Amino acid sequence: MKEATEALSWEELESLTDKDTDLINGPNNSYSLLRLFGQDNSSTRVTFYRDKHAWCPYCQKVWLWLEWKRIPYEVKKVTMRCYGKKEPWYLQKVPSGIFPAIELDNKLITESDRILLNLEKVFGTLGMPLEKPEILDLRNLERKLFRAWCIWLCNPSFSKGQAVRKKEQFKLIAQDLDDRLSKTTCQWLDPSIENSPKSFPGSVDVVFIPYLERMNASLSYYKGFELRKEFSNIDNWFKALELLDEYRGTQGDFHTHAHDLPPQMGGCWSDNNKHQKLLSHQIDIGYGLGEKETTYQSSKADRPCRIALKRVLKHRDQIKKVNPLDDELFDQPLRAALSKMIYKQDFIPIKGSALGLRYLRDRVSVPRDMPLLAARELRKALEETAQIDGPIQGPAIPIKNRFDQNPLNFSRQSQ
Repeated sequence: MKEATEALSWEELESLTDKDTDLINGPNNSYSLLRLFGQDNSSTRVTFYRDKHAWCPYCQKVWLWLEWKRIPYEVKKVTMRCYGKKEPWYLQKVPSGIFPAIELDNKLITESDRILLNLEKVFGTLGMPLEKPEILDLRNLERKLFRAWCIWLCNPSFSKGQAVRKKEQFKLIAQDLDDRLSKTTCQWLDPSIENSPKSFPGSVDVVFIPYLERMNASLSYYKGFELRKEFSNIDNWFKALELLDEYRGTQGDFHTHAHDLPPQMGGCWSDNNKHQKLLSHQIDIGYGLGEKETTYQSSKADRPCRIALKRVLKHRDQIKKVNPLDDELFDQPLRAALSKMIYKQDFIPIKGSALGLRYLRDRVSVPRDMPLLAARELRKALEETAQIDGPIQGPAIPIKNRFDQNPLNFSRQSQ
């Protein structure tokens, strides 16, 4: 192996990547433009319009439903306004520009709940029907929990007492969900069996997934509140989800959610307590929060690193182009960080590179760019390589928009 001061070349790094996985019929992923589940292309009746960043919570609902029902579908990706200008062709099709949308047998349908109801009518239910009374009751609970979360996260408190009341109201509703999960015969609110002897989440579980995932991330980051530690049955529900590649293909990480939520929600308010500062720091520097974030572990210890390496290599020209360091100056530090990630030893970056390394650390998006564990390994390697150079941070992450993530910068890359 090379001396620690000499980063691997691009050719040497290329030789360390794994083979491509089957994006069309293999495990769920954020890159595929077509999902067939082993069926013929002619069976595709659904076109799914979702955001390019794979972040939209309402898109995630439809995405998961299609995956667990194994309905063949084509994917067309569109920019969320928070990240850049929405494509004119989509506005011609959907003038409001809202997500998600599907075309089912050439009929356009918008709004996630309407989409799921229409899919249910055509392809059958995932668990119990969405309009069954007990399912409607659970859907109402999800909206109550959502509102309590928004009130706590997105509105300033003008006294300690007010902040405590918001927290307790959220905990009261979350306890209701936790109690209901404790009474189920398996880990799901409504189990479904789809072409398999094992159970999968039903539609009402799918309804809960997007915002419980974002609550788990945002409350850790902004409030120092650990949802999974507080509620054991919600934690077990997450653990069961994390065993399923359908879910992991859509799962965001705490860093992505914490910094993509403010412009989407109109702002998020930090409690600035000691524990909140500790958790947010761990998230910001890229180390994540371990099993509080995900309990899933790859069967091969080095696989997340190799996935991250492959994804960076695919986009390295654009990555270097948008970095605040000069394209040529960022080449060696990037190779040093990737070498560190693979070999778990230091490779010395050129002087003045910390800014560029931390800029990239802060702009890895999950699952758009790579899965959660792969992003954790990449962020850690970028931060630890930056620490060799110095304490300088990259440009601050915007809080009113995420135009720093404009997909036009990667427009030549379709995945």
